Amino acid sequence: MGEPVRATPWWVPIRGDVWLAAALFVTAVLSTALGAVAGIYNSQEVDLRVALLYAFGLTAPLAWRRRLPGTTAVVVSLALFLGMTARVPELYVGNVAVFIGFYTVGAWVDDRKRAFLVRAAIIVGMFTWLTVSMFIDATAPTDEGLSRAGLFSPYVAFMLIQFLINVAFFGGAYYFGDRTYESRRQRDMLAERTVELERERETTAAQAVALDRVRIARELHDVVAHHVSAMGVQAGAARTVWDTNPDAARRALGDIEQAAREALSELRQLLETLRTPVDDDPSDASTVGLDALPGLVAHACENGLPTTLTIVGEPVTVSPTVQVNAFRIAQEALTNARRHGGPDAEADVRVRYLPDALEVEIVNSGRSALTHQGGLGLIGMRERAAASGGSIEISPRREGGFLVRLTVPRHERARA
Repeated sequence: MGEPVRATPWWVPIRGDVWLAAALFVTAVLSTALGAVAGIYNSQEVDLRVALLYAFGLTAPLAWRRRLPGTTAVVVSLALFLGMTARVPELYVGNVAVFIGFYTVGAWVDDRKRAFLVRAAIIVGMFTWLTVSMFIDATAPTDEGLSRAGLFSPYVAFMLIQFLINVAFFGGAYYFGDRTYESRRQRDMLAERTVELERERETTAAQAVALDRVRIARELHDVVAHHVSAMGVQAGAARTVWDTNPDAARRALGDIEQAAREALSELRQLLETLRTPVDDDPSDASTVGLDALPGLVAHACENGLPTTLTIVGEPVTVSPTVQVNAFRIAQEALTNARRHGGPDAEADVRVRYLPDALEVEIVNSGRSALTHQGGLGLIGMRERAAASGGSIEISPRREGGFLVRLTVPRHERARA
């Protein structure tokens, strides 16, 4: 008969079960001695060796009851059968030991089919033995003990009491064993669920940190790349006309200084935004929006990229998150146009307030060397579109230049 697999080797008993077995052993020895004195089975004395052997066989296996529950229950039941057959004058500890072994099978055997078969075998064996014993006692040619006269004699009543007591005895052990097993299984499931929830919490925390890092990287890229690109263009222009047109060079240097101040200002606003708790007013955390597009277009024109702005439709209220993302996408698109479009590049920014969507389109002429699998800027634009609950199209134009078109449904929530 197989036993459940345990982390501790089966031959190592559990300390509490050892103490239980020892206490029952002493009790069984005393109960046997007292039973002999009381004249159970009409015996005034009992062989000490038989008493010790019976008590040991009855109680010692209980030290391994949670390591080998099925084997323990069978061995204890056999010890009780043999003791009762040998008429050892002990009536109580044996029943307690069998109850504990029977209960342990229901409480600790993980294979429920095996637990059922072991207990069923013990019940069948016990009631078979009880029936045979009753038949032998009833047909024995003796007048000792209870009267056997009549159909419902005192002896028959006593045997029925024994039968009913055993039914209640094994039924209770069966019921409480199953209840204990279910309770233990629920505790194990709760412990496993607690561990899973802790892992999920750690994973969620790690994802939140990663998302924050991506957000910071995206914001820094958009702010720094835009202004550094403009300063690079102005610095190149100043170097070109330094000897021939000092006034133009000074104006370019002034533009570089102004761009640096704007970059510092936006970086300061970005840091303030990152320090804003998530449960604060989101409008306070927004540094720019669609109303800043004219300034962005003017800045592009001042830095060598002629740009126009067109508003189509009646402006409506748009969430701060969508406004920030739309502005940053337009900013990145103009920065890329200035960097890659060539000296003759031009750009056009169109904001369309459609009945069911907001559309921001940035088109530039010139070279279209930048592919749609480009660098961090394009990745950031796609992330911003997804964060706004919309979609984005980024592709080179057949006639030259590049197209960036953001579409955000007017009534759709932004996805996390």
